[in-house]
Amino acid sequence: MATIMNSVLEGMGQAQQHHETNQGYIMALDSGTTSVRAILFDEFGAKVAQAQRSISIKYPQSGWVEQDPIEILSRQIACMIEVQFKSGIHSDRIKAVGITNQRETVVVWDRRTGQPIYNAVVWQCRRTASMVDEIVEAGNFDLIRSKTGLIPDAYFSATKIAWILDNVDGAREMAETGELMCGTIDTWLVYNLTHGVVHATDYTNASRTMLFNIHTLDWDDELCELFRVPRIMLPEPRPSSGNFGRVSSDVMTNHPPISGVAGDQQASLFGHCCFEPGSVKNTYGTGCFMLMNTGSDAVTSRNGLLTTIGIAEGGKVSYALEGSVFQAGSTIQWIRDELGLVEHASETGDIAKSVPSTGGCYVVPAFTGLGAPWWDSNARGVICGLTRDTDRARLVRAACESMAYQTYDILKAMEADSGNALTSLEVDGGASNNEFIMQFQSDLLGIPVERCEMDETTALGAAYLAGLAVGFWEDHDELVSMRAISATYEPQMDERTRAALLDGWHAAVRRTLA
Repeated sequence: MATIMNSVLEGMGQAQQHHETNQGYIMALDSGTTSVRAILFDEFGAKVAQAQRSISIKYPQSGWVEQDPIEILSRQIACMIEVQFKSGIHSDRIKAVGITNQRETVVVWDRRTGQPIYNAVVWQCRRTASMVDEIVEAGNFDLIRSKTGLIPDAYFSATKIAWILDNVDGAREMAETGELMCGTIDTWLVYNLTHGVVHATDYTNASRTMLFNIHTLDWDDELCELFRVPRIMLPEPRPSSGNFGRVSSDVMTNHPPISGVAGDQQASLFGHCCFEPGSVKNTYGTGCFMLMNTGSDAVTSRNGLLTTIGIAEGGKVSYALEGSVFQAGSTIQWIRDELGLVEHASETGDIAKSVPSTGGCYVVPAFTGLGAPWWDSNARGVICGLTRDTDRARLVRAACESMAYQTYDILKAMEADSGNALTSLEVDGGASNNEFIMQFQSDLLGIPVERCEMDETTALGAAYLAGLAVGFWEDHDELVSMRAISATYEPQMDERTRAALLDGWHAAVRRTLA
């Protein structure tokens, strides 16, 4: 025990020496779907310390996904305290707090007691799909799309709130009389961290609810009535970089300001320094999330992409086009866990490079349908182009290539919608460390692919938003100057080979369509 304590104290002493030579720190809270974290960044944008706790997920029925809001809050606070203890950097040195969060997940709580009336309904939850279908069938698709930039779906928050009000005894009556409050996870954290002083969200999270007009930057009365969500429940929408109150002294004794809030994908866009229209980032996770900054122009997609708030900072709003690949890293999990082709995901790159091509084999992982630009929820996955030469390595390579092909389709849709030609792609996420996939992505797109050295771009984006608001960093130019690239992949494929591969991919996709 003495040895363990000595090592802890020694580590705290080293951290103490570190922080005494620095001007201050920004704390970023990254509240994800499976874990919450608190990360400290220094003035150079470097990660100094981190604490992380896992979050449990509940599946009460098929297609239902829930989490305990109290668990999310308590574990987030535990991380805030732990990261200070581990680093020796306490709240008097923390100049501001930024928050980034899983989007669309909602909590409804009692205004008087502060207690949730039901579990958080998670963004993945599909329980309200029939409710959305009824609203669309009643002729409201264009209304929702024109005001929110979203394609109506149970993925977004509005019908989740309505479901809670309809299924918790007395909830709808309480909501109508102002006794209930609601919000996405950022709002839940801000409300509790400020001891109930601030009930607010930022424009990026608000833009994912189907209740927020992205043109007027306010809740829309017509949409609130359509989805039967009383406006009195909703938090005040604010720019992503600005005043969200102060952390209460019982959590952080020096109660630093909360001055940055953004949904996870928008925070990642900011963390990549995609400040200029036409700049794009892609996060390769379980799925892929691509955002293109379109500047002051809220581009309406003709190819099934979403129009959303990119970031609201420095007195102006930047819009973004967003596209999602449903199955990316999950495809690698599938070939590992269900097919048994690999033992570890990290093997896939070397296995894929062990053969010169797939030999015409394609994997289209439409396990739960296809998203943009196809939008066919009834599509199902295929493996096609099988020959006697198709072996383990070729199948693994085809699975890896599927990530790049799907990303290509969405990025080309973004180019067509925005009129902006990509000059490079900024990447992060687990699969961005797979050199085969990143090189193949560059080859397909014909542009450089740049992997950021910082592997915490989502948290870094939240830190940047908070730091800019309090003058910790001066401007975008300073942030860009700190940006470091760990790897750049240049295209090496000739146009003829690229065209042939893409023709084969699109033929394979057509085989999956219902």
